[in-house]
Amino acid sequence: MDFEPTPEQQELILIVRKFVREEIVPLEADLPSDAGRLPDEIASRLKKKVAQMGLTSWDAPAEDGGPGLDVVTRTLLAMEMSQHRAGLYASCYGVFGGSGLAHLYEANPDQKERYLYPTLRGERSGFFALSEAGGGSDPARSIRTRAERDGDDWVINGTKMWISNVAESDYGIVVARTGEGRKGLTCFIVDTDAPGFKMLRVIPSLRKVHEPTELVFDDVRVPDSNRLGPVGEGFTLAAGRLANFRIPYSASCVGVAIAAHRLAVDYAQIRETFGKPLAQHQGIQWMLVENEIDIRAARLLVLDAAATADRGGDVKSAASIAKIYCTEAASRVVDRSMQIHGGLGVAADMPFERWFREMRIRRIGEGPNEVQRMVVARSILGSAATVSGATK
Repeated sequence: MDFEPTPEQQELILIVRKFVREEIVPLEADLPSDAGRLPDEIASRLKKKVAQMGLTSWDAPAEDGGPGLDVVTRTLLAMEMSQHRAGLYASCYGVFGGSGLAHLYEANPDQKERYLYPTLRGERSGFFALSEAGGGSDPARSIRTRAERDGDDWVINGTKMWISNVAESDYGIVVARTGEGRKGLTCFIVDTDAPGFKMLRVIPSLRKVHEPTELVFDDVRVPDSNRLGPVGEGFTLAAGRLANFRIPYSASCVGVAIAAHRLAVDYAQIRETFGKPLAQHQGIQWMLVENEIDIRAARLLVLDAAATADRGGDVKSAASIAKIYCTEAASRVVDRSMQIHGGLGVAADMPFERWFREMRIRRIGEGPNEVQRMVVARSILGSAATVSGATK
């Protein structure tokens, strides 16, 4: 398959690339190394520029007010938007907008008016709460948070763990148990000012932006009008959207790898050791070659997953393959590029140390890579595949 960008895609790529290199990267020289947001006046100015580019809410479908870009185009742009220090978890510091919660595209018209559209306009923000202390990769068995019907309401009790973006949000999509097994999970939209909802603590981690949290739901009453999708279809809704989200998740890893590699190539040509540039040492050359191989392979795999989504194919396996390879390959690229920079590579003056920390999380977030390998194994061997890869 030919993944050479079309003229229309190339035009958008160049627009976004120029914006990132001329607007975002220079700003980061004056921001804390772990910054996750811009000062309000700067963010407002940049959002106006994005609007002039026609890319506000860039990942939203046309029927919901976005530009209606196909998945391949969005993937190409995600690779560009992430090519800066905060690019993994604060891509362009959010100035391009977007819902961040694709589950809301499945909402009914009333819910879209109250949650989706204000989120796309930057007026509201939400989080997604699936994982719990007992696990998140196997929600059919591990979810203990329960929602009980009480008249026109649901009453939610339980805890959630490793939930990001809570401090910045005024609502969340919460997966709770309403029955048994896979058909026993349902999604609810919960406002953070609801009595009984509490962010118990922030969990310190390698990532200093959008830090994970632990949440408590103590008799949180949610109206049935805030139920997202049919009762018992929470697993289907969550799993489908998670699979699709792994595509931009992987693409941002490729973008950071490209940025790291570009810095390494430039540095290798100007830094001299033993009387000649680093680039003339075979050991450094081979590290750069390995970077190039990893980036090219990762780019093709994530674009293949995007093309599968565009043609309506089963994206689950393709997205898992992309997630595995892109997160692991990008980690290798960042590590090599940091090594090429020597002592400078681990300094907070450079973006490598942040990329190094955050990229390590990527092999766990959105489904650990071991679980993604299980998904791919099932696509190869069928549903008879077990965790070990054997058959029943």
